[in-house]
Amino acid sequence: MSDDAGRGGVRITDPQVMRALAHPARIAIVEYLNNTGAVVTATETAELVGLSPSATSYHLRELAKYGLVEQAASRGDGRERVWQSTSTGLRIDADRDQPGAAAATEALVDIFLERDVDRARRWIRRQPAEPEQWRDVGTMTSHKLLMTAEELRVLSDKITELTAPYRFRERQDGAPEGARPVHVGFMAFPDDEKG
Repeated sequence: MSDDAGRGGVRITDPQVMRALAHPARIAIVEYLNNTGAVVTATETAELVGLSPSATSYHLRELAKYGLVEQAASRGDGRERVWQSTSTGLRIDADRDQPGAAAATEALVDIFLERDVDRARRWIRRQPAEPEQWRDVGTMTSHKLLMTAEELRVLSDKITELTAPYRFRERQDGAPEGARPVHVGFMAFPDDEKG
């Protein structure tokens, strides 16, 4: 695992760290802390992920062992243990030559993809009840492009740059009236289909 400051987060290269993170509750915890910058207790986190405080405390300690969260300064009397993120995001980038790297990457990415698909399904179910201005701007689109590796790198960097001013963590305290959390997912990869 190493800093990936240029992309706003931590680059995870170690399959052991990937295996430690590859649990739905742990991903939910890390995602929430990275997105919000919040400082939370195990009890507060338990409400977020639907587990007991003791189970959540275990997950937080495991995440801390791998440097994905850390203990934060006390918010009061010092008796409660509070946690915070160590980054603003994650980038999964295993060294494929390491033993177990491919399997660890696939297991972790599968959980992230399941979360994104679940978000999209929830949006589709609630879309008819959304206010018109939100119904009309929510989108899911897929395009087949023909690009070089460098063109794809440039496109990815541009999308990162375009979304940066709207990141929840940095904007949550000063967002304009009517702003809502919006999930933007971007996947771009070479396709093995011809057309």
